Amino acid sequence: MIRGWFAIYYRELLILKRKFFRQAASMSVAPLLYFIAFGFGMGRNVTIGGHSYLEFLVPGLVAMSSMTQAFAIGVEINVARFYWHIFDEFQSAPIHNLAYVMGEVLAGITRAVLSSAIILIIGGMSGIILSYNILFWLGVIFNAFVFSSAAVCSAMLVKSHGDQALLTNFIITPMAFLGGTFFPVEHLPFWAQKLLNLLPLTHASHAIRDASYGKIPGAFSYVLLPGLGIIFFIAAIYCVRKAKN
Repeated sequence: MIRGWFAIYYRELLILKRKFFRQAASMSVAPLLYFIAFGFGMGRNVTIGGHSYLEFLVPGLVAMSSMTQAFAIGVEINVARFYWHIFDEFQSAPIHNLAYVMGEVLAGITRAVLSSAIILIIGGMSGIILSYNILFWLGVIFNAFVFSSAAVCSAMLVKSHGDQALLTNFIITPMAFLGGTFFPVEHLPFWAQKLLNLLPLTHASHAIRDASYGKIPGAFSYVLLPGLGIIFFIAAIYCVRKAKN
């Protein structure tokens, strides 16, 4: 099984290596636009909780990007499944379902960590240096674990490549803007706060932001995120088995 998950993971790494500069450029475009439009254009003189808006924005962008890039592993799975028919080869290969899911989830986490590092570099070039400690990176990894596991699960359920794009447009994109990335959820009405606190990205944003400020994040987020990740991971194993059948 170890060889199986590593083979899956190594294949995704080779794809990432081949498209590295294009991927890195793609991961950089949106954060740069957000920095210019929201950070420099609108929030230069805005402070939130004693921090500049740019200091507030950077952890939010890390949370958002780690989510979107982790979930984007579903696109690679769809391409392999519907166009290259590589998933058909996995069906006949002696690779356990757990190994397949583990390899794809690790690939999603790797993409998320890479995109987060790019944002931190952009932030550093803008003069924003925060505390990127172990709790910060745990928040990133737990967030990526949730959404890469969800991506594998959804990639097995959709019937076409277009269906995966619909999931991104109707679930991931709204969550990216409403999950405490660009504005404090606490500024919204009480009912909206309760609603948005149901989103895993909201908890990831809070945990990553608190850690980057040098604070000790609430333990609840560090229990909830890996817990959700495990649930999606188990669901992904089940969905892979159903897809093989």
